[in-house]
Amino acid sequence: MSSHTVPAVQGRTTWAIDPAHSSVEFSVRHLMITTVRGRFTGVAGTAVVDAAAPATSVVEVVIDAASIDTREAQRDAHLRSADFFDVERFPTLTFRSTRLEGAPDGPFTLTGDLTIHGVTRPVVLEVEPEGHITDAWGGFRSGFTAGTTIRRSAFGLTWNQLLEAGGVTVSDEVKIALDIQLVQQAG
Repeated sequence: MSSHTVPAVQGRTTWAIDPAHSSVEFSVRHLMITTVRGRFTGVAGTAVVDAAAPATSVVEVVIDAASIDTREAQRDAHLRSADFFDVERFPTLTFRSTRLEGAPDGPFTLTGDLTIHGVTRPVVLEVEPEGHITDAWGGFRSGFTAGTTIRRSAFGLTWNQLLEAGGVTVSDEVKIALDIQLVQQAG
């Protein structure tokens, strides 16, 4: 928690993701011997939180699929293609929470529907609050880290190549890590 004094959050509040201070990253095994990491730079979303009934909170996130960045232009172009995300047909990845379990000021789980490539599946995020602060402009901010692991094949992302020595080029398991900064909205 921040050492700064911050006001207690009361009632129902709306928060917006600060995209300049948030990240959505992923990692996947490549050739079964290394891990390739990437991120999506286009992320937006909101959280509506009721301090009296945290379980009723709703988190919605929209990610621009074309904003994928693995630091390798040719690989990014392939990931945007119909072999993977098919950004022409499916321009966004979305998450909408369905359940929050635990206290929002301690570790909690956030269950929701993740849609990738037009396929929606439930996922569970393990969330850790990182603190709250009043920024230099009087805004109230909260930080969270979260993570989960998905199988890309469950979302129709099945492109792969078999290796001569056995195994595949790209693993099915994808680890997702989020660092999210939320800004409380007025009103």
